[in-house]
Amino acid sequence: MLPIMDGFAKYLSSTLPVLQITWSRYFFTVVIVLPVMLIFFRKNFKWTEKPKLQLIRGLLLFSANILFFYSISVISLAKALTLAFIAPLIVTTLSPFLLGEKVGFRRWSAVIIGFIGSLIVIRPGFMEINLASLAALGTGVLYGFYLIITRKLHKSDHPLLTLLLTGVVGAIIGTLIMPAVWVQPTITQWYMMFAIGFFASVGHLLLILSLRYADASKLAPFGYFEIITNIIIGYYFFNHFPGPLHFLGLFIIISSGIYIFRREIKIKSN
Repeated sequence: MLPIMDGFAKYLSSTLPVLQITWSRYFFTVVIVLPVMLIFFRKNFKWTEKPKLQLIRGLLLFSANILFFYSISVISLAKALTLAFIAPLIVTTLSPFLLGEKVGFRRWSAVIIGFIGSLIVIRPGFMEINLASLAALGTGVLYGFYLIITRKLHKSDHPLLTLLLTGVVGAIIGTLIMPAVWVQPTITQWYMMFAIGFFASVGHLLLILSLRYADASKLAPFGYFEIITNIIIGYYFFNHFPGPLHFLGLFIIISSGIYIFRREIKIKSN
């Protein structure tokens, strides 16, 4: 879901300000999620038990989205996402201290190997450090903290409430900024801005649900699968096609995720 959102954002970034695209992601998240909660989940429509964590989570994701949308407006989707994949390392490193999760040697190894694979993907031009590349790295750091806080909230708040509050935080901040950067969109651009909010809502709802049923550090390597959809979109819509080293890196990334998956099944069966 999320690479589809990224594709729309990259396309719009050539004509609309990054801050306006980020605002649309949150504004339409609220437009989509609020009616669903009022109609089908009214009993869960209540004030959060952890307002400070919800606020911090919203601020982290809003900041991460600005950095990432800026980075993909300058560099390819695949390169930006690969740099952002420092997030699983952040989660695995901090989850024992902030979440009390146990991270064994094999899981550490799988995540690190997956990250090495992501470095291979970006190796051509990796030494060319620019602001967009740094923004993508910043995205990964912020997103890692975002995942950890999402895990902390999974027992206290309903997933849709968490999704709604994240949208509200971003929509409020974005609306305050909009008068300074607003460019009047066309009808087609409005549709695309709505699509950004829709795919963001679905993608992050699935993410929140996944964090209710498994440790953040166990799920972290599966984030690498996002790059497959990302590269397909980059090729068909932006004519960015990875070279042989990219595919070698992809093989390593996917292998690490499959290893974690099989490892968890084996542990649960025992």
